[in-house]
Order: sequence, then C-alpha cells, then structure tokens
Amino acid sequence: MGLPGRTPWLLLLLLLLGLASAAVAVAAEASEGDADPLYKACVEECQKTGSLKDTSIKHCVVPTDGKPAVKSWYTHEPLYLQWKEWNCKSECRYHCMMERENERTELGLPPVKYHGKWPLKRASVFQEPLSAALSAFTLVVQFNGWLSFFLLLYYKLPLRPETHKTYYEYTGLWHIYGLLAMNSWFWTAIYHSCDTIWTEKLHFSSAAAFLGYSLIFAILRTSNLRDEASRVMVAAPILAFVTTHILYLNFYQLDKGLNMKVCTVISIVQFLLWALWAVMTRHPSRLTIIFFAIGGVVSVFLEAYDIPPRWGYVDGRAICLAVAIPLSYLWWSFAKEDAEMRTSAITKKTR
Repeated sequence: MGLPGRTPWLLLLLLLLGLASAAVAVAAEASEGDADPLYKACVEECQKTGSLKDTSIKHCVVPTDGKPAVKSWYTHEPLYLQWKEWNCKSECRYHCMMERENERTELGLPPVKYHGKWPLKRASVFQEPLSAALSAFTLVVQFNGWLSFFLLLYYKLPLRPETHKTYYEYTGLWHIYGLLAMNSWFWTAIYHSCDTIWTEKLHFSSAAAFLGYSLIFAILRTSNLRDEASRVMVAAPILAFVTTHILYLNFYQLDKGLNMKVCTVISIVQFLLWALWAVMTRHPSRLTIIFFAIGGVVSVFLEAYDIPPRWGYVDGRAICLAVAIPLSYLWWSFAKEDAEMRTSAITKKTR
C-alpha cells in the first residue's frame, strides 16, 4: 500500500515545485483601496466630524446634552460588543470603503482591496456573513464526520479482545486530525464574523497547525508507516517548521502574504501525495481520494487567485469555503472506509 521506488517521489517533487511556484506567484497582491487619496481624505474627515455625508457614525460621536463627547461610543458599549473592536477608526474605514466602492461601480471600475481585504458588506454584527456561515457549516460537517467515525470504530467494528482497543492503526492520528480540524474551522468562523488582531492570529495559527498536521498524516498514511520511530522522524521536522511559523506570526510579524504562501505550499504537497497514492493503490476509496485531491487543489488555486467580490457578499474566499463542505464529507467517508478495510484485513490475519 506504500509508494514503491524513488521515481514517483522525484516526479512528485517536480510537480510540486511547478504548482507551488505558480500558486505562490499570485498569492499576494498589494491593496489599492487604502492608497486612494479620496479614501484617505474620507476617513480623515469622518474621524474629525463623526459623520459621512448624511450618515452619523455613532462610534465617533456620543450625544450628551449637545456637548462634544470626550470618549468614543466604543467605550460605552457593553462588553459583548466591545470584543469586536468596532471603534471610530474602523467604522469610518468601513463606511468610506463602501462609499468609494459605490462611486467606483458607478464609474464602471472594478473593486479593489482595502487594508488587504475585499470590500464586503456586513450583516448585523457579522463582518463577512456568508464566509462566517459557510465556515460554521463546515465545522458542523467536520464534527459529524468525526463523530460517525468514532461510533463506527468503537461500536460497530470489532475491538481487540485483550485491550479493547481498535484494530485500526491510525485511530489516534484521525482523532487528532478531527480535533485540529474542528478547532481550525471554529476560529475561521469567528475570524470571518469579527476581524480583529486576536481573531486573525488565532485563525492563522490554528489553520497553520491543522495544515501542518494534515501533511504529517498524509505522509504517514500514504507511506504506510506504523512504527513510532518512523512516525517521529517524519513528524519532528514538520512540527518544528510549523511551530516556528506560528511563533513568527504571533510574536514577530503577522505577515499575511507569507502565511498564504506557506499554507498554499503545504496544501498542494498533501493533495499531490494523496492523489499519487490513490492512483497507485487499490484502495476501495481511491476515487474518493482523487476527487478530494482535485477539489482541494482547485480550492487552493481559487483562493490564490483571490476572485473579486460579487453582489457584496461573495468573493473567492467564500467560494473556497463552500468547496470545503463537500470535501470534508468526502474526507470523513474515506476515513470510515479506510478503517473498515484495515480492520477487516487485520482480523482475517489474526484468525
């Protein structure tokens, strides 16, 4: 079931270098919107006056007996709203961004990014409502997949009579995968609901940890490594790299472009590993894995090309999040089929 010979690995590396280079080349683009003089002037005027045309920005002005406010509206909001860090500056940026985009639309100009993000409309307290909803739905799919996998292993498949543990050799790895996946999608949903420095760091860190572990798992399963020494040799350098990357993002510089490049390369590597393994193996779920790998690569490139927003709510990121829902379902389907196949093979040998 492993990857025989060295030639496939060399081909894999060549494909990886080509695809990763193409993805990284388009991964980061400079923001044009916040360099716009009209946008800058709008934000400055909004912060001074507390209003934008006929719209009063409540976070800048607190009406108290007609006297000018000393404190911003933000300091008077309840704690459950203060965590979103909506203050005078952020509100002026949002309203000026939408105002400039309306003007650009009337002139027939395409949308541009502001402070590294596309101009998307808010809905109630959600900054990116569609992306937040899709992330939350993927979280539910991940939880349902992990729960059904757990029930299959411990209540439907046979257990070892002497230890009452599963026959499946990758049970623990799948449980760790499920926990990291749910943690990552939870913070993704929070981040798209409210983009602050803390939610951004938690989102990037949890995603990097999840992707790094996914790469470790891909190598272990496709290479059919079962002994602890081999697993440690594979995991140690990847864990060291991912840990260093997370520490760099949190305590040195929150470099979005670098994080995008790292996550893109890691994602492409693991998808290529799974695709190559599925082509070379006779696993009953090989078609599932091929569809999963193709969908994953398409999703990575969609996010790298960063499709501009449509209808005020849909952008490339939202499309990628929508693709993640069926991919999560396919992935846990493979997990259950793999557990059934390996358990059946092991129990036949022990009889």
